[in-house]
Amino acid sequence: MNRGFYTIMAAQFFSSLADSALLFVAIDLLAAMHAPPSLIPLLKLSFVLFYVLLAPFVGAFADSMLKGRVMFIANLIKIFGCGLVFAGIHPLMAYAVVGFGAAVYSPAKYGILTELLPPEKLVVANGWIEGLTVLSIILGTAFGGALVSPLGGAWLLDHVSALHSVISTPSQASLAVLIGVYVLAALFNLGIPDTGARYDHQERNPSKLIADFATCSATLWKDKLGQISLAVTTLFWGAGATLQLIVIKWAERSLQLPLDKSTSLIGIFALGVAAGAAAAAKIIPLRKSLTVIPLGIVMGLVVTSMTLVHSVMVAVPLLMIIGLLSGFFVVPMNALLQHRGHVLMSAGHSIAVQNFNENLSILTMLAVYAIMITLNLDLNIIIVLFGMSLAGIMYLIGRRHAANQREHDSLALIGEHKH
Repeated sequence: MNRGFYTIMAAQFFSSLADSALLFVAIDLLAAMHAPPSLIPLLKLSFVLFYVLLAPFVGAFADSMLKGRVMFIANLIKIFGCGLVFAGIHPLMAYAVVGFGAAVYSPAKYGILTELLPPEKLVVANGWIEGLTVLSIILGTAFGGALVSPLGGAWLLDHVSALHSVISTPSQASLAVLIGVYVLAALFNLGIPDTGARYDHQERNPSKLIADFATCSATLWKDKLGQISLAVTTLFWGAGATLQLIVIKWAERSLQLPLDKSTSLIGIFALGVAAGAAAAAKIIPLRKSLTVIPLGIVMGLVVTSMTLVHSVMVAVPLLMIIGLLSGFFVVPMNALLQHRGHVLMSAGHSIAVQNFNENLSILTMLAVYAIMITLNLDLNIIIVLFGMSLAGIMYLIGRRHAANQREHDSLALIGEHKH
């Protein structure tokens, strides 16, 4: 990998670290305001929602200029969102602006990889980016917890006496630290090299952008390789977000763990994902990416075994295995999807389509889970339904790929260069 790749990784790490920690600081800000608990779930919803709403537009924006400049602008939006709190804007609105910046950031973050690297290095690159993202989530969770702890916030407030006219609470002091992290990420953005990739003039008319986005979506879903990889990654991100909530409730019901202990199990799962991503980057070349589909079926079946576990000693390795399987099969699929998107259209547009589908899947699966909880379904039934649905859908995706192969050898398209 060249120096530009590592600069991208550093920028992504610090931006994602701040994103992860910011959720806890935003929750702390709401608590300090004595806001109703019902506002807390809306934080995550407002953040993810912009990935769906802005999908037709952010791809064109990402392709309209250098990707490093787009990432820099996106981080400036995140900094602006954080700064709104100091202007008296409600934390929910400020956090939504940060989500806006994250939605702008994503197509450039992934799209630049296809511009910078040859197809055969995309799996390795995705192993890096997924592994570092998971690591930033783990460290960001710990960082955010430290910032909002009584000792952390009070210590910060004592050491910003020169800014007391602006920073008056521990939560605001924590937010100021995260602004500094976003600034650091933005500085790394300035060091990202020009890849030389240039695209045709990008459309600015909203109706035409939506029509263009619909065309790009149809192109990827019709492509024999694109439809398989897009289906897998869409399912994975929706399932991953839902599994986090299931694990927390499962730890409370089956393992009798309080919330602060159960969240550590999420960290175990995330470590497994990082390890699986690293292993896939080492073992699976792009041309063999579709051979990992059966692992998705296995993952779904392993999830159902959570209903038999009532011990932390067994829960820890089980969640590590689930994470390993997740990371190992999603990284090659992600790389294949990026490759086909780059060949069929442009980097920014294809990532925007991917973001739309994946985040729509997150919203849908979380809504289904919320309905099941509202109906008071037994948790074990929810886990079995979730795991079997995951395995079943992955089986159908595998069957679809086999049917595609009988019609035409779509695997020959892997490694194809942009026409």
